[in-house]
Amino acid sequence: MHWYTDVLKKYAVFDGRAARPEYWWFSLFSSIVTVLVAIVVAVSVSGGAAQVAVDLYSLAVLLPTIGVTIRRLHDTDRSGWWILISLIPLVGWIWLIVLLVIASDSGPNRFGQNPSAGPAPRYDAQTGEPLQPPSAPAARFDPQTGQPLTPPPTDAPS
Repeated sequence: MHWYTDVLKKYAVFDGRAARPEYWWFSLFSSIVTVLVAIVVAVSVSGGAAQVAVDLYSLAVLLPTIGVTIRRLHDTDRSGWWILISLIPLVGWIWLIVLLVIASDSGPNRFGQNPSAGPAPRYDAQTGEPLQPPSAPAARFDPQTGQPLTPPPTDAPS
């Protein structure tokens, strides 16, 4: 559920990158909400009002949908203008779906860090030294003596 709310919080963010799960979970939840809105309004009022309600919901999530689509395209190192490929009848939508499905660039690209790689390392503002390297395990200490514990061996005997 956080994928849906995260995208709504960044409703007008068109820069940066969005990983595949962010895009596809948002799309799934948005589709479910659309169906639920249509069913609830159709049952409670009438069929014509259901279409109006669905249209209003679609209008409400238009900017977040465009934003997450552009960020997803950025994640594959493509410009957000590729979203316009969907204007080509039939073939354009298929092409856009393929672009949205392909894997992310593994490292940073011109649009930023890979969102699947975790948070970017943080640095001390005064010295420029890393505050805590992301790959270094946290040091463990003996609770009685306070002495550092040696890490367990990584190679297990066969």
